[in-house]
Amino acid sequence: MSVFTPITTQELQAFLGHYAVGALQDFVGIEAGVENSNFFVNTSTGRYVLTLFEQHSPSELSYFLQVMQHMARANLPIAAPIPTQAGSLLSECKGKPAALIMCLAGENLLTANLQQCAAMGELLAKIHLAGQSFALKRAPDRGHHWRLQTAQRLLPLVDAEDRVLLSTSLERQQTLQLSDLPQGLIHADLFRDNTLFIHDQISGVLDWYYACHDCWLYDLAIVVNDWCCVHEGALDPERLVSCLSAYQRIRPLTLLEAAQWQLMLEAAALRFWLSRLVAKLEPRVGSLVLQKDPLEFREKLAQRQTETALIRACWQAAV
Repeated sequence: MSVFTPITTQELQAFLGHYAVGALQDFVGIEAGVENSNFFVNTSTGRYVLTLFEQHSPSELSYFLQVMQHMARANLPIAAPIPTQAGSLLSECKGKPAALIMCLAGENLLTANLQQCAAMGELLAKIHLAGQSFALKRAPDRGHHWRLQTAQRLLPLVDAEDRVLLSTSLERQQTLQLSDLPQGLIHADLFRDNTLFIHDQISGVLDWYYACHDCWLYDLAIVVNDWCCVHEGALDPERLVSCLSAYQRIRPLTLLEAAQWQLMLEAAALRFWLSRLVAKLEPRVGSLVLQKDPLEFREKLAQRQTETALIRACWQAAV
């Protein structure tokens, strides 16, 4: 369960006293998160999510909350943070940094159909374009250099089969050309479980706590690796073309991006394989992060290195 820091009714009432959201009616802990303490909060004015942040610094959180506010003001389906009566997006509860955020309607997807993949591609492009007017920049947590350094560090810790794949990936990633690719604000973690849908329409994009300045193509690769896959991590051509085509209609993809697309798909798979390996092989004492199985993204990374023809054909069909 994701409620690492429990709260009482009296503590929550005191916290809500700093907001113009009416009287507390009830609240309940949310089990879905893996890093922070989250609660659904119902008041006389509506339904909200209270997040107590267990990991990030106040300066990081200020950035994330401003990103969310910026995207919501761009009329995108983003859960906007609620300011206190003093105008602050970040507050404190139980000695932890905390934020009160609008609760959006909708459900997570178990799998994405063609229309939902297209909706995600379109919205991702709109997010990238909207981010161009956001003044702040934050370096990525799991960027190119982190991936190379972490892969090198983990090589002696994995088994022989994984060592071959990791070594091959290191060699391939060292040829990735990033400097001339379009860059800007990215979500960096836009999995299906970070979106809400009502039928085939996206009603919410959640969890902006990896947002940073990086290549837009990398953000697109993260989405594709989660939304457009079938059994054993293989790409599904129809879903892939649907997502890419919808993205392309809003933010045209470039020839430079075409040349780096396969390696970027590998980079996105490598990032999540590595982060899950780190959690498994180098667990932090007292860490609150739920460990996820590294195998999912190991399989996706291996698949991407063999799907050259499919990746090229789908790009051509979409662009």
